[in-house]
Amino acid sequence: MKAIYLDHNATTPLDPAVVQAMQPFLREHFGNPSSAHAYGRIAREAVERARAQVADLLGARPAEIVFTSGGSEASNLALKGLVLPALMKSAADIHLITSAVEHPATLEPCAFLERLGCRVTVLPVNRYGLVDLDALRNALRRPTLLVSIMHANNEVGTLEPIREIAALAHTHGALVHTDAAQSAGKIPVSVDELGVDLLSLAGHKLYAPKGVGALYVRQGLTLEPLIHGAGHEGGRRAGTENVPYLVGLGAACEIARHSLPVATETLRRLRDRLWDRLREGLGDALVLNGHPERRLPNTLNVNFIGHVGADLLEAVPEIAASTGAACHEGQIHLSPVLRAMGVPAEQARGAVRLSVGRFTTETEVDRAAELLVTRARAMAVK
Repeated sequence: MKAIYLDHNATTPLDPAVVQAMQPFLREHFGNPSSAHAYGRIAREAVERARAQVADLLGARPAEIVFTSGGSEASNLALKGLVLPALMKSAADIHLITSAVEHPATLEPCAFLERLGCRVTVLPVNRYGLVDLDALRNALRRPTLLVSIMHANNEVGTLEPIREIAALAHTHGALVHTDAAQSAGKIPVSVDELGVDLLSLAGHKLYAPKGVGALYVRQGLTLEPLIHGAGHEGGRRAGTENVPYLVGLGAACEIARHSLPVATETLRRLRDRLWDRLREGLGDALVLNGHPERRLPNTLNVNFIGHVGADLLEAVPEIAASTGAACHEGQIHLSPVLRAMGVPAEQARGAVRLSVGRFTTETEVDRAAELLVTRARAMAVK
């Protein structure tokens, strides 16, 4: 029997409509978009159509979309592409601000830039995973080039107050980047409403293929490319475009745009149904991680008190999900996100992330809850 898939924050299955849109470009439409003949023209038109579809999802202009190999490259391009030109002038004056709960695709580029001489401030979060705005105000007293805070946390789903963060940062002359890999397609994401200057997107988080993504770059902002070459993507990212995958990303973004806001409510209903069933069976032996309201509609991160999350999932192979703690050689290492939130170690060791998706059914949710409750009770008795 196929396992119940509740790990949509890790990756999503390809939407059948996305596969259908890609197929002609995997077969007959194989032209290089840079070629002047008919084969190239068809490919080029497909790339530009995809660019417009991504832009429409984000409320951006097509020219503000740069295609990348995924969300990690998009965030790297945002941070390094903005900072490297300034570094060539003087590292001493470059200050970056991020948070303690960012994805490694942001934290690692910040660490790299810090090794090159930049100053990096890592903001703390509260027990819900929300960035401390007072800490941000204090950090902005120092001249700052960029503030990079994710829109939605990939582990606990907490939605950061990006609009307020952007307004505060802009008041102090700083630019703002947000990683929207988890939020795009699940909730409305508008670059103008958020007020951001740069925004990262990952295809495989919204039912497009792995290995494709995009970076929104506000008009007028110039970045140094990470990949130099023949000047593709308006000189911002060299390399022949991966046409089939871009077509897939565009189709996925169009599907997501048309599915909102109904999709948001459907995901929330499934998530809450799962929470209710688990609470009915386990009561206070289950503790929620993340904000109870300001979080992704599909994400449920919970601590199974008295258990180790990895052990519990191993005992329920019928469910595919993620944990908040890793066990190596008998030692339990907590997720940096849960640690930054101050979740007590004795609780966090039992953390499990359950994330529903577009194709998740109520029957699957009910069955998953039944399996987890039954196994958790049995393991507690032992």
